Order: sequence, then C-alpha cells, then structure tokens
Amino acid sequence: MKSLVLLVSFFFYSFFTQTNQIVESKLSKNNTIQLALLLDTSGSMDGLIEQAKSQLWKIVNELATSKKDGEKVELYVALYEYGKQSIPADEGYLRNLVPFTQDLDLISDELFKLKTDGGEEYCGKVILSAVNNLQWKKSNDELKIIFIAGNEPFTQGDVDYKEACKKSVKNGIVVNTIFCGNYDEGVQTMWKDGADISDGKYMNIDHNAEIVHIEAPQDDEIIKLGQELNKTYIAFGNYGKEKKDLQAEQDANSISLSNEVMVQRSVTKSGGHYKNSTWDLVDAKKEGTIKIEELKDEELPVEMKNMSVPERKSYLDNKEKERSQIQDKINKLNDERSKYVAKKMLENKNDNTLDAVMIKTIREQAKQKNYKFE
Repeated sequence: MKSLVLLVSFFFYSFFTQTNQIVESKLSKNNTIQLALLLDTSGSMDGLIEQAKSQLWKIVNELATSKKDGEKVELYVALYEYGKQSIPADEGYLRNLVPFTQDLDLISDELFKLKTDGGEEYCGKVILSAVNNLQWKKSNDELKIIFIAGNEPFTQGDVDYKEACKKSVKNGIVVNTIFCGNYDEGVQTMWKDGADISDGKYMNIDHNAEIVHIEAPQDDEIIKLGQELNKTYIAFGNYGKEKKDLQAEQDANSISLSNEVMVQRSVTKSGGHYKNSTWDLVDAKKEGTIKIEELKDEELPVEMKNMSVPERKSYLDNKEKERSQIQDKINKLNDERSKYVAKKMLENKNDNTLDAVMIKTIREQAKQKNYKFE
C-alpha cells in the first residue's frame, strides 16, 4: 500500500518557473503563507487523490479569510511528488512539479492528470529537497509550512529524516506529517517523530473515506454566476488563450465531481487568492503589471485590436466593474449557503479527511504567527 499526489504539466513547467521566479522575488510583504505539499504518488492512493481534487477549493477558501496586520494574506503553493517508479532513481524518485505559485487553475489541472505508480518513498530526501530548493521567505514571521503525506515508513532512503526535519525548523519551516492509515501505525513508522522534530503536527486520515457533498438552495445560482465570471477575463499575450481555456477546463473538472466542488471553485474565483495577472488584462491592469498604451495589437484579443487606447481602458474598466458585481453576488450567496451547510454538517461531520486536518492545522499554526481568521 502506497501514498498521495499533486501537480504540474511539463508543457507549462519552463514558462511558469520563469514567471514564478519573478513573482517570488516580489514577496516583500510580511503577510504571506507559503505552503509546500509533498505528496507520494506511488501505489494505491487513488482515494486520497480524489479527496485532494474535491477539496482543493475548500482549503483555499478557508485561507482566503485570513489576515495579518489588517491586510489580506498572499498565498503561495509549491508542489512535489515523490515515490513514483517512473521518476529516475538517481533523482531520488522525487520531482518538484511547480515552485511557489498563485496559479490555482494550474494546480487543479494537474490534480486531474495524476496517476499513481509503485516506487520507493524517501520522506527525508523530499523534505530536504523542498527546504533547499524552494524559494522560501527569509523572515520567520511568515507562515512557512510543509505538508507531507503518505503511508510508508518515514525512515526510507539515504537521507536521514531527522536531519532534514532539523534543517527545516532551523529555517523557520514547519513540517506537518499526514499518515494515510491507522494512527498508531503512523507513530510506529516515525511519521509523528518527523513532525515533533520540526515543530509540526502529526495527523492521520482515512484516505479512502467517501466525501459527503452537501447540496444547498444557493448552489445553482452560485454555479451560474461562476460561469458568468469567465466572460470578464480578457486573455492577452502568448499564453492568454491557453490559460483562459484552462480556466474553463477546471470548471468542467470541478462540476464533474459534484455541484459542491463547483460551488467552492466559484467562491475561490470571487476571492483574493484567485489571481491571473500573467494572462488576464483586468487583473494585470488592477495590479499595475501592464500599461495599456504600450500593448501591441498582436498581444490583444480580437475584440480589442481596433480600439483606441481610451476605448481599451474603458472596456477594461467595464469588465472590472462587471466582475466585481458578480463576485459580490457570489460572496453574498455563499454567506447564506455557509449557514445552511453548517447545520447540515452537524449531521454528516467527518474530521478525518484531508481538508479537515489541513484546515485545522493551518489555522492553529497561523494564529501562532499572529494571522487572524474571519
């Protein structure tokens, strides 16, 4: 029995590596959360993959309520896979799939592409790789956390997990361990010890648990508005069309799981962590990363090519206003939905799933760094 998984296609890898290096260099505020997921893709962890696919947006939405020093938090996620037989042994059966990024559609896309394959699971090696090679913020006032998930002994491989965990905590990075199986077995195979060494939390989950999706009266309208949001995105540049297509694909992937997953994704799209300034003109203009008057015709979508500069600015202003109005409607409906779901959850509560343990742990560790949740 093997373990977990997540993220990124090689086709986009070189582009997003360059893009995220630029983004990461701008992590200057003292209000970021850096979250690295180290996921075992060996063996029979299909159930856990399904949990990850269906719960991604719920986890992001929980983090969207956090603030530090009165400012909303910037979320960056990095992803590793380890333990897959198809990854060369001389690479340690591990691979950094994507560096720290805010591209949530990319994360979702790769979740739906993941396949498990037998291999060797080297927890110490993948932790050390993440500590050494990811671009972590230097300040220890930031929340810097690793979640590593799997169910093989934590002691495997040629890198001592104790040394890797000690180096992690020395750099202000907390390692949380998630054992997919019995609590005591995880303790015996040193998953708890790894967390203890690095000031983290040890958890166990039932990776094969069936996720209960709760339907609410607001769902249909939220889903409809989520689709309407896509029409406010104006693709530009070399990768704009591909990324806009990817956005639509992830909507389709989400709705294929359940209405609730699509609702959670729609809520994410209406929040501050869903950022697409590398390909969407509305976000780029809002963040000040482009100047409309300097864009070349070939960089613009067909509908904007023949517009004057004032017309282009007015067009984008209208799209930004339209987007904001739709997002406000989604958030209002979601507030109503949350109250309805909270009552239903009392009847179907399950604290032993991936989203439940991650959300609870992140909240606890964030509060220790003076982050606040609404």
